[in-house]
Amino acid sequence: DSTRFGHLTATLFLFYLIANSLTGGVKAITSGQRLILNTSFPRIMLPVSAVVVAIFRFLPTLVVALAIHAILGLPFSWQMLWAIPIFLIAMLMGLGMSILISCVNVYFRDVSSMLPYLTRSLLYLSPILYEATSVSDRIRTLEIANPIFFLLDAWSRVVVHAQAPSMNGLLHATAWALFIFLTGTYFFLSRERDFAVRL
Repeated sequence: DSTRFGHLTATLFLFYLIANSLTGGVKAITSGQRLILNTSFPRIMLPVSAVVVAIFRFLPTLVVALAIHAILGLPFSWQMLWAIPIFLIAMLMGLGMSILISCVNVYFRDVSSMLPYLTRSLLYLSPILYEATSVSDRIRTLEIANPIFFLLDAWSRVVVHAQAPSMNGLLHATAWALFIFLTGTYFFLSRERDFAVRL
């Protein structure tokens, strides 16, 4: 089924933007010891740079996703421009996750070794191998706890089906992205003076 294949590739590419932000961010502080000890260096730039790398890895996949979309004969419409705000939400979420996990890893070093299992769990719990519409209402209520569920669903609707995303899903994804970003940034900035002692 061409729609299913288009959905799988498009959502997988966006998922890896988030996953690469996490894997790049987890050791951003612990591996940047020299920069941490330099008091004039803005420490938050370490997890931010990990997200910039993840974005540059993601951008070429957009070209591949569009090529696959055209080859499979999937629809194109102006609604696909919704991909821009959804991408910005994904970027904010990736940034928040990177900042938060880089800080957590300073205190709990086992987080970096647990991360592959965490990202794999997110992969299976998110609408990538299946579409969100195929999920029962009972399970969907549980998916509210998954920060990227509605983000990937909105991305699939826009990029694969060329439809407008549901406003509920978009607001849910934005709320999660803002919550993770603000929590991560507050936690990081309130703890950054402690990093030099912990490393």
